[in-house]
Amino acid sequence: MKATLLFSNLVSLLAIGAIHAQSDSTWLKLEKEIVLPGVEGRIDHLSVDIPGKRLFVAALGNGTIEVLDLTKNERTAQISRLEEPQGLYFNATANCLYVASGGDGTLRIYNGTNLVLDDKIELGDDADNVRGDVHAGRIFVGYGSGALAITTLTGQNLGRIVLGSHPESFQLEQSGSRIFVNVPKETAVAVVDRTKKMVVAKWDINGTSANYPMALDEAHRRLFVGCRTPPEIVIFDTDSGHLVAKLPVVGDTDDLFFDPARRLLYVIGGQGAVDIVQMRDPNHYEPVERIPTASGARTGLLVPDFDRLFVAAPHRGSRPARILVYQIAHRQPATTEH
Repeated sequence: MKATLLFSNLVSLLAIGAIHAQSDSTWLKLEKEIVLPGVEGRIDHLSVDIPGKRLFVAALGNGTIEVLDLTKNERTAQISRLEEPQGLYFNATANCLYVASGGDGTLRIYNGTNLVLDDKIELGDDADNVRGDVHAGRIFVGYGSGALAITTLTGQNLGRIVLGSHPESFQLEQSGSRIFVNVPKETAVAVVDRTKKMVVAKWDINGTSANYPMALDEAHRRLFVGCRTPPEIVIFDTDSGHLVAKLPVVGDTDDLFFDPARRLLYVIGGQGAVDIVQMRDPNHYEPVERIPTASGARTGLLVPDFDRLFVAAPHRGSRPARILVYQIAHRQPATTEH
């Protein structure tokens, strides 16, 4: 297995070298930039209101949520005076925006229409990523020295799931009861049974560390874990927990997304690029393009309903903070039988 992974990594490095020689992307086209006037500091995660065509941006360093109208291509509202907003989740059914703030350890629930605060739940320190269980009507929030808080859509406390250390990105199965959680201090992925509210397994990330972002391909039972040291994607079989592949990617990644329609993985890195990796089959992956973005642009959001990838670029030098909007090409994925 180790020899196979070493050969795979060598092939991938050669492929990335070829990618650097490309000047034009065949998958992503920069359609526009939406400026965020006056926004300073680090930008964290994003969420989308698909029916309302709004994009929500957690401007962590600015202490604000930026609300963008994707029809007008401009900021139309702002939620201010927040303490390090990090995680966002918009639920169209409840018409609520959920905001986790690391500075005061809260989950705030805003009315989706007028953005008035409906409720505030005290969780503990470092409230971070937010995810929604659409079928069960539950909200999960990673926070503190190691827990996932569980609430109803209206904010009723339903308890917590204890972890060994602070959770970063996590993904919920839609057809099962598991949650896959990055726990960087343990250099592992914690596998949680959300019915039992307990950790049922831990998967070692095999010599890499700083595992922050994560994506899930539930149809093919593959979990993608983004690591910064070294900059790699680690791919697991979610049935067995076994390592499938490792690929070098852009540095300082904080968001990555799997596009099932095109079988593409988009890796957003603060080094200033988006790497595109194509799935040939569930066991074989190939880097196909590296798209330059902006220094420090390490978060974003894939919105398949709009065929768009949004990348958040912070204010650097003479360039203001802005959202880079990429249109994704309409093409059929290439596949290889092995």
